[in-house]
Amino acid sequence: MRSPLRSGALAFTVLALACTSGACGSADEPYKPAPAWSGRSPNLPSPPQINSAPVKVGDAYTIVGASHHLRSRMHNTEVTKASIPITGYIVEESYSTAPSCAIHKIGKKDPDDCPPAGSPPIEIPSFWIADTKGAGKDAPRIRVLGWAKNVATVYEAMEKYNKLKEIKDPAKDLFKDDIWSVDVPFPIPAVGAKVKVTGKYGFTFSKSSTGLVSDPVNGVITYEKVEVVEPAPEKASFKNPASTAR
Repeated sequence: MRSPLRSGALAFTVLALACTSGACGSADEPYKPAPAWSGRSPNLPSPPQINSAPVKVGDAYTIVGASHHLRSRMHNTEVTKASIPITGYIVEESYSTAPSCAIHKIGKKDPDDCPPAGSPPIEIPSFWIADTKGAGKDAPRIRVLGWAKNVATVYEAMEKYNKLKEIKDPAKDLFKDDIWSVDVPFPIPAVGAKVKVTGKYGFTFSKSSTGLVSDPVNGVITYEKVEVVEPAPEKASFKNPASTAR
């Protein structure tokens, strides 16, 4: 009696010989190369641009570098355990479009109907920095908070700074936000300036009494100081007039 193993080997050999002789393929239908496609080209999206910014330039992080490390399990502590400097261009700010009812001296309460119905809520004074000047909202950018508690603080600082050409005595010349114990930056941050911001970096900002501000992708930096690397083309200003009851 033949063993099952020997019978299987014999069957495999017969099958291999049959395929070699062409029995396993269809000799009646040889391969025919297809002609190149001559119809309408597909409408495919453009490939995304890869940001080539380095992690750091000198001692300061780039926006791409800081946000990458923030999301990295390996590098997270490098940017969160202590204050870090981040350099970028100011591409947006939240205060120039504040409604008139919020533009007044400190100590005056905003009216109950401020902002007016249909208007967006009044944000904490903030500005956003990106690696390239004029970058849009789709580009990586980091929000800077903690340098002024409200629009009234920005208004009073702006009134004081508009009379100064330079800071000679920081203790006298800089306007201080007493609630957050910080000096409001001079000059007031304006779009187009390149700045080096130093502060505590992370996913959330918790100083605000109105609740947490967070960004799970690019993070936020709580301001401690800012250095102007390149000045803005124009000074920061309010687009709406100040409240008449100041």
